[in-house]
Amino acid sequence: MDKRKNRKSVLEPAFQGAKRFEELYVYVDGAARGNPGPAAIGVVVLTREGKRVAAFGEAIGQTTNNYAEYTALVHALRLLSVFEVDRLRLYTDSELMAKQVKGEYRVKEKTLHSLNAQVMSMLRRYRDWEIAHVPREENAEADGLANRALSEGAPAQGKTARKPPPPPPEGQSELFSPDAAEPEE
Repeated sequence: MDKRKNRKSVLEPAFQGAKRFEELYVYVDGAARGNPGPAAIGVVVLTREGKRVAAFGEAIGQTTNNYAEYTALVHALRLLSVFEVDRLRLYTDSELMAKQVKGEYRVKEKTLHSLNAQVMSMLRRYRDWEIAHVPREENAEADGLANRALSEGAPAQGKTARKPPPPPPEGQSELFSPDAAEPEE
């Protein structure tokens, strides 16, 4: 059986093939519970008219918040590589990352050097791009996707994730209740 047929796409809406866009608005967010701790990313891509091109959230394992922010941007730019885009507008609630990408701040953290270099390399393909720091409220959808992926993708720290048992068959709930008496022999 072909494994690709059973895979569920993480992109919403479903990918329709390469398209040309005059301008795209990309909202990225990384979230970590603890620093470092379980982390996830969220990305939302919109047209100028507000139509959703793509959106996804993904757990990325244990890392810092800054690393998660950069990872979200790298994943967004990889996704966008299949489109032809004239102008790219990037939005993040990470002021540090926005200023580092603009060249206003140096990248001091060694673990971020390669991610920053990837971002700068990928941005060269756009004739016009801009990155801006926005308040968290203006990045709510990407933040929500990251937090949802974080909640669904990582068990609570120190606890083992366990699925609750399925409910008993209809009409038999009294047989499975904790107060049920042992059957007499």
